[in-house]
Amino acid sequence: MNGIAWAIVICEILFWVFIVSGLAARYIGKREKLGFALLAMTPLVDLALLGLTGYDLYKGSTATMAHGIAAIYIGVSIAYGKSMIRWADDQFCFYILKTREKPAKKTGMAFAKQDFLNWLRHLFAFMIGAGLLFVLTIWVGDAERTEAFQQILRVWALVLGLDLLITLSYFIWPRPARHTT
Repeated sequence: MNGIAWAIVICEILFWVFIVSGLAARYIGKREKLGFALLAMTPLVDLALLGLTGYDLYKGSTATMAHGIAAIYIGVSIAYGKSMIRWADDQFCFYILKTREKPAKKTGMAFAKQDFLNWLRHLFAFMIGAGLLFVLTIWVGDAERTEAFQQILRVWALVLGLDLLITLSYFIWPRPARHTT
């Protein structure tokens, strides 16, 4: 595994460390400001990853799948970051603190609408990631060294399209409620 791949792994670990420690500080330690500060560190992790990726390419590295995944990671973190933190907050309060009820799973049209909003987040993540890949391609200025970015964008666009088809299917065939006995 190359340096950028390790940086992605480390950034992903740090992302969750900051979220869990921020929630623990907020709820267990009763330190709201410290919790907020720790949660606010998650975007800095993304910026560090972007800087490391750009620096590696600037030094003359040929873009790899790992460099592209860094852009995807940043796009996803920005587009989904707030909802991931909200989800982690709900899970923490339910499983650890036992102060909230388990969030109800949506069904029917409510689920379809929620899934469409998630698809819009996916589109936003794609736009951010594609924008970063475009900027990195222009910055490097060598199409051969950044060819991997075009392949990544083609695959990601395909995944985005499939995600849209799945999302639209929920409007045609709504997710039924599961009956518990």
